[in-house]
Amino acid sequence: MVRMSAEERRESVIRAAVTEFARAGYQGTSTEAIARRVGVSQPYLFRLFPNKEAIFLAASERCLSDTRRVFEEASDGLAGEEALAAMGAAYQRLIADDPDKLLMQMQMYVAVAAAEAAGDHAFGERVRAGWVALWDAVHAPLGADVGETTTFLAYGMLINVLVSMGFPPGHRLWSGLHGPKSTCPEGE
Repeated sequence: MVRMSAEERRESVIRAAVTEFARAGYQGTSTEAIARRVGVSQPYLFRLFPNKEAIFLAASERCLSDTRRVFEEASDGLAGEEALAAMGAAYQRLIADDPDKLLMQMQMYVAVAAAEAAGDHAFGERVRAGWVALWDAVHAPLGADVGETTTFLAYGMLINVLVSMGFPPGHRLWSGLHGPKSTCPEGE
């Protein structure tokens, strides 16, 4: 059996954390569940990350950076409507192929809102920084147009909510989505 390096284990923990947090949220996920999914002990987990919050933030950052990379790769060499359509289609594939990415996003928003409500503003700073980088990745290919960027991300958030709540593609709530066909879910 080949032994993993600490960095490879760290990557395994982040992937496992995305899955666990996506399904049970910050409060509902134990570090024991993450360690079990990876196949390590909790003490080893805490050699890689100082605490549960650090694991959650690493998982959040990974989710946002993966999404940002999808947008950057999809829009590479494109601009305007072509970039919009390519990024929309790429995001659609991302959440269809890896639903945990979508659920993790939703859990990030809940966790940050709960921390903010409790007066912990530092918790959300790193997540917000990742969101700003995501905004910037979309903004440039859309011609640095604030309105286009806002609209694209607003539609994305609506899609997140509809998919998260299980509305099937043919449901009437999807009918309000317009624009390039590629930004709408399959069957739209």
